[in-house]
Amino acid sequence: MQETTLGVAIITKNAAARLAECLQAVAFADQIVVIDGGSTDGTAEIARAHGARVLEQTDWPGFGPQKNRAVDALTTSWILSLDADEIVTPELAAAIRATLAAPTADVYAVDRLSSFCGHWIHHSGWYPDWIPRLFKRGAARFSDDLVHERLVFDTPSQRLTGKLMHYSYEDFEGVLRKLDAYSTAGAQQRHAAGKRGSFGKALGRGAWAFVRTYVLRRGFLDGRAGFMIAVFNAETVYYRFLKLARMGEQTRREE
Repeated sequence: MQETTLGVAIITKNAAARLAECLQAVAFADQIVVIDGGSTDGTAEIARAHGARVLEQTDWPGFGPQKNRAVDALTTSWILSLDADEIVTPELAAAIRATLAAPTADVYAVDRLSSFCGHWIHHSGWYPDWIPRLFKRGAARFSDDLVHERLVFDTPSQRLTGKLMHYSYEDFEGVLRKLDAYSTAGAQQRHAAGKRGSFGKALGRGAWAFVRTYVLRRGFLDGRAGFMIAVFNAETVYYRFLKLARMGEQTRREE
């Protein structure tokens, strides 16, 4: 019978803020692989100091392909995929160890709770957030999406107890950086799929994103942070479709 081993797959770029805490929480794993996209803030050094094997991969292919690189670099029978700003709680760590001692499924989802500028978010479409992250080797792969990648698998997943704490947006500057990065990646992904944008689409889709987040997903219950998230979602969608329209115009000029 094959020995049950656990590997942790993480991708990073300038992720020093939470990385040490992230790695300390999974010190029980047999292997940790960090695929670094060219950090300049000491991320790689922190990872190595905590026993991780660091591989430099600076030719950014998108979140999905980069995460698959980390998965492929592991040799363990089970894989836990984490972001560098996610912390496994002691309860979740215990649940993972107990599950791997007698697994009853090939894929497991974790209960992720995310923060926004210091506030834990319980509505706004952010929670509950059961996200598949623990899987048997060969049972799952990440999609090839540039952004908003997902784990693809065929078998039913089960849920683990304990929480995964996600420090997704530490400050307002980080919010603005991610707004620009996500809207650009989303536009590139849609452009590659042959879709088109326009000012009208940008305005309409952006307004709908605000209403959906703040009203339908009860973002108002998250107070000021919920309003900020609704605006963030609206702006991300708005600029995504504006950038998509500009990409389409550039393509037509080049034809």
